[in-house]
Amino acid sequence: MKKIAWGDGVWINPPLQSEEKSGDLLVMTAPESDFWRNTSYGFIHDSGHALVADFPDGAAMEVSFILDYIGQFDQAGIIIYSDSEHWIKAGVESADGLPQVGAVVTALNSDWSLAPVPHWMGKEVTVRASRDGNAVTIRVRCEDEDQLIRVAPIDPSRVWKAGPHCASPMSAYLNIRFTNWLHGTADLTLH
Repeated sequence: MKKIAWGDGVWINPPLQSEEKSGDLLVMTAPESDFWRNTSYGFIHDSGHALVADFPDGAAMEVSFILDYIGQFDQAGIIIYSDSEHWIKAGVESADGLPQVGAVVTALNSDWSLAPVPHWMGKEVTVRASRDGNAVTIRVRCEDEDQLIRVAPIDPSRVWKAGPHCASPMSAYLNIRFTNWLHGTADLTLH
């Protein structure tokens, strides 16, 4: 895996603040920022923050961050983005008082899956997306724990970009520290 420089990405919805410090990227989100489309809630939000670079077929990308937030629905991780109606986000979201690892896959409408990971609080979390043909495999790891959290369809005829994402749907802001952004070759196996 090779490091992607923070300055090599392009922002989808720039955050209130972002600065590189000691090799990390410090980001402050805007209030009520999020990515979501329709399902269950009936609203569309396309205001989350994402720093993206090309994500071609056969590639893998990793994003690492420090999990130290507790606001309802505060979130950080990776986004795989084609346009406002076609994207996938995965990482850790604070929901119902707990950090929860999960993913949202959106093709016109969003879905959502979560699982609690309270023992990850205060630690570095890495989300890895691996693209192969019509699928993307998403894994999340923290210390010696490594979980497959999603195998999702991806339209290979679309142009995709990926990178760090964060949002604060209900908080006034979220401060997040991204610690790494890497790219390389897609994984050959799911497990």
